[in-house]
Amino acid sequence: MTDAAIDFEARRVIEALRAGVPSRAVGQYFSSARQDILSLVSKKLGSARESGVSAGMVITGKYGEGKTHLLNTVFNMAQGANMAVSLASLGKETPLDKPWLVYQKLLQNTYLPNRMQPGFLDALSNVTPNSPIAEEMTAYTATRLESDKLFYLFRSYLHTDDPDEKHMLLSDLEGDFIGNNALKQIYKRIFSEKCAFKNTFSKTKHAGDYFSMLSHLLLQLGCSGWAILFDETELTGRLGKKARLRAYRNMAGFLFPGDGLQSAFSLFTVTDSYAEEVIEGKREHENLAASDFKAEDAEAARRALDAIESAIQLKPLTKGEISLIIEKLIDFYKRAYGWGPDINMPELYAATDNRGYLLRTRIRAVVECLDQLYQYSQVGDIRIDDLGQMRYEEDVPELPMPDED
Repeated sequence: MTDAAIDFEARRVIEALRAGVPSRAVGQYFSSARQDILSLVSKKLGSARESGVSAGMVITGKYGEGKTHLLNTVFNMAQGANMAVSLASLGKETPLDKPWLVYQKLLQNTYLPNRMQPGFLDALSNVTPNSPIAEEMTAYTATRLESDKLFYLFRSYLHTDDPDEKHMLLSDLEGDFIGNNALKQIYKRIFSEKCAFKNTFSKTKHAGDYFSMLSHLLLQLGCSGWAILFDETELTGRLGKKARLRAYRNMAGFLFPGDGLQSAFSLFTVTDSYAEEVIEGKREHENLAASDFKAEDAEAARRALDAIESAIQLKPLTKGEISLIIEKLIDFYKRAYGWGPDINMPELYAATDNRGYLLRTRIRAVVECLDQLYQYSQVGDIRIDDLGQMRYEEDVPELPMPDED
């Protein structure tokens, strides 16, 4: 078989599935399951684009049931609708109680439509001081944010002729915040006037300005909206009590952003045990009632807790959905390796049936079967006869259980 006859994109997909690694390619080609949830997400994405009103939702499911796969599918849906997409896994390096760190991580994983690699701030290099984008962004940052730091920063970026200053200011937009004094010095050098901060910027208080700025900037760059995807939200449960409460408050800023974000849709995935083990087990509602939160912050955190407790549940895949996935797996495998026996679908389904209903383990079991058939023409005592059909012998030994991540 020549390389020309091999579909290397299909091979890349199979290798990702074999390793149990979620990928955008897998989300692109295996999106037939959970159409009810995907239809709802599609409506919310459309509403954000068309109305400009931002919203969010939470989806819950068991470990290995396809939450990350779903996010990758939504990633492709949003890009196909000309939306920018940002993806971040919450955890130790991206704790939701520290939004400035979340912003940094999102910036590192933000993709413009039809781009395979992250990054978009390079588009600012083509923006001139008197361009419509420049005028719009300076007007927006001067009037719509809690702090006016970004106004001085944008204006300085657009007018500086110093490469080091431009790099420093661009790094700030990427989340590597420069100090207020450094910005004052740059601004004074360029315009021979002082920065007159009406509200001095603090990353602990005003990180939300950067999310608002970014949602507006993406629209000016031609995107129809912004999809913000958060995976592994359950790791928030490992934070300390006060940090968790701050995380819920910040989560509400994405789920119920009001005027803070424009044309944005945020999606969080969380394990289905979170409500019982963390919200109930750690008495989060009682903790919130006893906290020193301001009334509006406490209400925001409460709404986030309610959203987690009422999250849409990923249901186990139906037999029909599993069969469709297996059929597509077989097709991809044949394209990936130029190998195409006439495989008996019911028998392959039965061979992997004891792997349970979780999407991750079921897929890896199918790929393992296909690997063994391709290499050895058998799986245990499952053999391929002259016509390529698999048949079972009695007392078929169990396949090795794929490792769980």
